[in-house]
Amino acid sequence: MKFLKAVFILFFLFSVPQFTLADHAPSPVNELDDIADQALQMTKVGKYEEAKHLLNYFSEEFTEQSMHQSFSMDELRILTISHNLALETINQAGAGIEQKVNAVTRFRLVMDALSSHYQPLWVEMEDPLMEAFKGVKTAAESGNSERYHTELNMFLAKYNIIQPSIKLDIPVDQAQALDARITYLDHYRHQVLESTDAMAELSTLQTDLEHLFENKKEDEADPSLWWVIISTGSIIVSTLSYVGWRKYKGQGEERSSERQKN
Repeated sequence: MKFLKAVFILFFLFSVPQFTLADHAPSPVNELDDIADQALQMTKVGKYEEAKHLLNYFSEEFTEQSMHQSFSMDELRILTISHNLALETINQAGAGIEQKVNAVTRFRLVMDALSSHYQPLWVEMEDPLMEAFKGVKTAAESGNSERYHTELNMFLAKYNIIQPSIKLDIPVDQAQALDARITYLDHYRHQVLESTDAMAELSTLQTDLEHLFENKKEDEADPSLWWVIISTGSIIVSTLSYVGWRKYKGQGEERSSERQKN
C-alpha cells in the first residue's frame, strides 16, 4: 500500500507542469499580443474609439519594446502594414463592421503568429476558408458565372485575412507558390469557367490548402510536453524497478535467514 502511495505521489509531482515566477511574467511580445487581442474584442462589439486607442497604444509600446526584441525585416514589414491597415480601416467612417473586424483580425493574427511558436490562431480559419473554397469549386464545376464570381470574392476576402500570418509561419517558397495560384484565379477568373487547365488549377489549389493546414497541425505539439511525458514515464519505471528490486532482495534475505535458523 505504501508502495502504491509513493508511486502515485511521484506521478502527480512530475505530471503537473512546474511553474516558476518567470513563467508567469509576460514577455514584451505577449504583452503586445494582448493589446492586439483587446483591440479586436473592442472592434467586434463596435467600440471603435476604444479599438483606435488600443491600436495607437500598441504602436507606442511596440516602438519602445522593439528595441529589446529581434524581428526580421519581413516580420517588421508585415506587422507594420497590417497595423496601419487596421488603424486606417477603424478610422474610415464609411467602412462597415465586417470590414473593420476583418482588418483588425488580420492584424491580430499577424501579432499572434509572431508571439506563438505553437498553435497559431490562423489555423482556426481552416473550416470557413475551405468552406468558401468549396463554394468556388462547386460554382465553377456547374458553370454558374455569377455565382462563381461571388464565391471567389468571398474566398479571397477570407484568405486575405490569414495571408500575412501564413507568410510568417511557412517557408517562403511555399507561401509564394500558394499566392501565385490564388492570384492566377483572381486575375484570370473569366477564363476559369472555359479552360480545362484553369479548372485543374482549382484542384491543385485545394490540395495545397489542405496540406497547408495539415502540416501546421502536425507542428502544433509542444516538444516540452513530450519531454514531460517521457521523463515522467522514466521516473515511474525507475521507481517500480527499484522498489521491485528491494522487495526481491528483502524476500531473498528473509529466506536465507529462515534457512539459517533451520
